[in-house]
Amino acid sequence: MDFTIRAVRPEEYEELGEITARAYLDDGHLTFGEDDDYLPLMKDVARRAVEAEVLVAVDGDGTLLGGVTFTTGGGEWADIAVPGEAEFRLLAVARAARGRGVGEALVRACVERARALDGCDRLVLSTQDRMAEAHRIYRRIGFARRPERDWSPVPGLSPLLAFSLDT
Repeated sequence: MDFTIRAVRPEEYEELGEITARAYLDDGHLTFGEDDDYLPLMKDVARRAVEAEVLVAVDGDGTLLGGVTFTTGGGEWADIAVPGEAEFRLLAVARAARGRGVGEALVRACVERARALDGCDRLVLSTQDRMAEAHRIYRRIGFARRPERDWSPVPGLSPLLAFSLDT
């Protein structure tokens, strides 16, 4: 690995917010594009860093490559995690950094954090059905589909697919 995974720094909040927004917008993962209500939340890395743990992948020269948000069940950023579980959200890799294993490394860092938590039995996530590349990473690491936990944050839109990994 020619990059490092570590906690985000305050001076990186804005840049990671832009990387996250661009990844979701450019890949067509925000239903309402620039007008999507989720976009400001995605960009608010400062809030995420206070209410959860935000990890980043950084190149040897300090270039930010991507990031992810990790939280525990019942935490402010948990969508589907319940007590005894952890969850990650907003996995994003800058377009120029794709194909280097950054996304997988960020997911593996979340797995390590979940395994290090006392009483954490499972790591969960929600993903869109069209995020096939991410699904391949999750399956390669050992995550399994949990259709009984699929859910829709916006009524009438396609549900998010749930995956989990026992820790």
